[in-house]
Amino acid sequence: MTAGNYGYGSMRATDADRENVRQILQDAHAEGRLSWDEFDSRSTALVNAQTYGQLAELTSDLPSRIPGTPPQVYQQFGGQQFGGQPFGARPTNTMAIAALICGICQVFFWFVAGIPAIVLGHIARRQIRQTGEAGDGMALTGMILGYVGLALTALLVVIIVVIAVAAANRQGIPAPGPAGP
Repeated sequence: MTAGNYGYGSMRATDADRENVRQILQDAHAEGRLSWDEFDSRSTALVNAQTYGQLAELTSDLPSRIPGTPPQVYQQFGGQQFGGQPFGARPTNTMAIAALICGICQVFFWFVAGIPAIVLGHIARRQIRQTGEAGDGMALTGMILGYVGLALTALLVVIIVVIAVAAANRQGIPAPGPAGP
């Protein structure tokens, strides 16, 4: 069952997918599975590959980097592979999970949880871009919740200051300012 059987062969591949195939081709050449001419030909085709089907053609006769898995790199369903990982088994970035939890917890802890949500969200998104892990949506949601919580906290502080200054002016208390001579 190849990627083309369910329409995934025509799905556009990502740069991370092409990088995965490039590494498989390099490993195969280093192991002597591909001659220099085959490696060069497939590497040239890899530059122009746009879909999972085209990537599958380049690696269908080569073993995967995951021990104990079938040779095809891009397969679908039935616990087989898709994009070099077992389908549905892409690990979730733990920083993304922490960012989302902090973003939600700021309901109880205000900006004390909002700031970590922002920091963890940025770190998680950088790690996800580098590793290809799952969890980008969680990281983004945690960051957005953190920024919204921080903005609402700042707005609340401004409102409290304005109300305090207005109350002081009504009572005739001079507003704090630079001391004059």
